[in-house]
Amino acid sequence: MSIARVFTRALYGMDAPLVTVEVCLASGLPAFAVVGMPQAGVREARDRVRSAIQASEFEFPRGKKITVNLAPADLPKHGARYDLAIAIGILVADGQISERAVVSREFYGELTLNGELRGVPGILPAMLACREQGREAVIPLANQTEASVVREQQCVAAESLRDVTEHLRGPHHLPHLAPLQPSEQQHFYGDLADVIGQEQAKRALILAAMGGHHVLFVGPPGTGKTMLAQRLLGLLPPLTDVEGLEVAAIRSVAGHNYNAEHPSAWLERNLRSPHHSCSAAALVGGGSPPQPGEISLAHKSLLFLDELPEFSRHVLDSLREPLESGQVSISRAGYQATFPAQFQLVCALNPSPCGHFDGTLASARATPDQITRYLGRLSGPLLDRLDMQVEVPRQPDVLKQQHQQQEPQTPKLRKQVAKARVLQMRRQGCLNSELKTAQLAEFCRLSDDDHSFLVAAIERFKLSHRAYHRVLRLARTIADAAEVEHINKTHLAEALSYRALDRLLQQLQEL
Repeated sequence: MSIARVFTRALYGMDAPLVTVEVCLASGLPAFAVVGMPQAGVREARDRVRSAIQASEFEFPRGKKITVNLAPADLPKHGARYDLAIAIGILVADGQISERAVVSREFYGELTLNGELRGVPGILPAMLACREQGREAVIPLANQTEASVVREQQCVAAESLRDVTEHLRGPHHLPHLAPLQPSEQQHFYGDLADVIGQEQAKRALILAAMGGHHVLFVGPPGTGKTMLAQRLLGLLPPLTDVEGLEVAAIRSVAGHNYNAEHPSAWLERNLRSPHHSCSAAALVGGGSPPQPGEISLAHKSLLFLDELPEFSRHVLDSLREPLESGQVSISRAGYQATFPAQFQLVCALNPSPCGHFDGTLASARATPDQITRYLGRLSGPLLDRLDMQVEVPRQPDVLKQQHQQQEPQTPKLRKQVAKARVLQMRRQGCLNSELKTAQLAEFCRLSDDDHSFLVAAIERFKLSHRAYHRVLRLARTIADAAEVEHINKTHLAEALSYRALDRLLQQLQEL
């Protein structure tokens, strides 16, 4: 009886726990069994591995009882990512490959019937864990671009089982992957000058970029709400290496393909814009095993929800906990996964179901009761978590500016945003929108008169304590934009002016 041990890794949410593939070749009736809580895709590896070994011109052990144990046995195993490790384990146990060649390596990849290697999802978390253990990772060539985002690595990419065995036997070793060099050229998302007029909305967008605040645009169709949301990407600074690697790991778990022609995409933020018919599982994540949803794919980026009242209320309310905690935990029977979800939420809605609303109830064809029911699809706790509610009205006069050449605004504004963010990080170690309640007394201190002014405004608009804290955080950003150390009444007044939907709801209640 001979036993071989080969290392690989499972995919458990964002984690990659170590899996030891133990292969035992023993005398007895010929059989091939895979144990260790394998799911259907793992059990099917028996036929793929047998065919791949024979197609690669190796001798498959005959007349032997083959037992493959995937340890630890209490960890669920999904997918075909264990194929290569099982095949290598069989060859090591049969003496066709030296055991010393696999001790310091980990193997990932799906095998085809002719011995070729196919890419697998979630390669980045596995590689990061493999790097911490000081081992060399052997991956499919299809995952090469994705794996190259990891710096200071020991990784080789192979096209087939034959390439892997030649690498293990030597002397013709596969070259280590060279880390990708991110491009210094930032992707162009359009200039803020493309939006004609809407000065208040532009101002709100700049403040949102500076402090990381959530924004709701309120206005009729065709006033530039979607364009404003897209321009926000251009105002945000690029991701750091640590943030970019975290974002890339999420996309790796989700099975996204990387564009080799644009290798620096892992360092760029993106705009996720799901349709209003999406389910709660699609938005926050789900499935078995759990997969990241739109809010995790928008980590360190933007989540844009257009026509907000058209979303199911159950779906929207599922955003409440992630907006506060910055992560989402998905629980299934015997399985729980946590995904990061520090996204910036940008929403847009038409306050009237008829589509005609120019800032007054008289301009809408819908009755006040119909408007109230329409906006009633949005829960109060969700609206409380939105720092800014900005009115984006029709502006017929600005159409005259359509044919005028506009000076680019985004490059200059991006520098201002970066300067304000650096100030916040030096002062408190986080953006203003991420300030904890206990930190507000230190960094958002008010005079007695200013505090009385804010309390009176909160009582007038009938806002909650959470909204009170949101106004304070926004006022802190307004003060930073003006390069003022202390918040004053002017900053509070501007922060309170971004409550367009609250004013409309109060107006409807008074009718």
